Amino acid sequence: MAETMQFDLVSPERRLMQEEVVSVQLPGADGDLTAMPNHAPLITTLRPGVMVVETANGQTRKFVVTGGFAELGEGLSVLAERALPGEDVDQETYEQLVAEAEERYRKAKESTFENEPGPVDDAAKLLADMVAVGGHIGLSEKQPNL
Repeated sequence: MAETMQFDLVSPERRLMQEEVVSVQLPGADGDLTAMPNHAPLITTLRPGVMVVETANGQTRKFVVTGGFAELGEGLSVLAERALPGEDVDQETYEQLVAEAEERYRKAKESTFENEPGPVDDAAKLLADMVAVGGHIGLSEKQPNL
């Protein structure tokens, strides 16, 4: 039997998963990574993307996250800004998530001075990551209307 670690996924609304897992693929802000038992301790921020969880009984579960933090030690704890089980994300829900990211981008553009591109760049990256989620979960990617 494969080694396992304790995995907890929580969002502000609820705990989505608490289980022994073999691995978790995370959309890290600095790049994708796979957390496994005995991994070096790590804390990272998450970008919008798809988190793939392989459970101890061989099942694979997907979650769409919009950001958050992951702490890896003896187990893995993910505190998601927002997380939805992959099976709950239909085309309408996905397009709503992209629309929210578009709105954040627009607000960043309107409220930023010319010499402060950082917040606009961050919002543009958030939007691009959110758009890419559609393709990763088998939905038609929504093209932002900027």
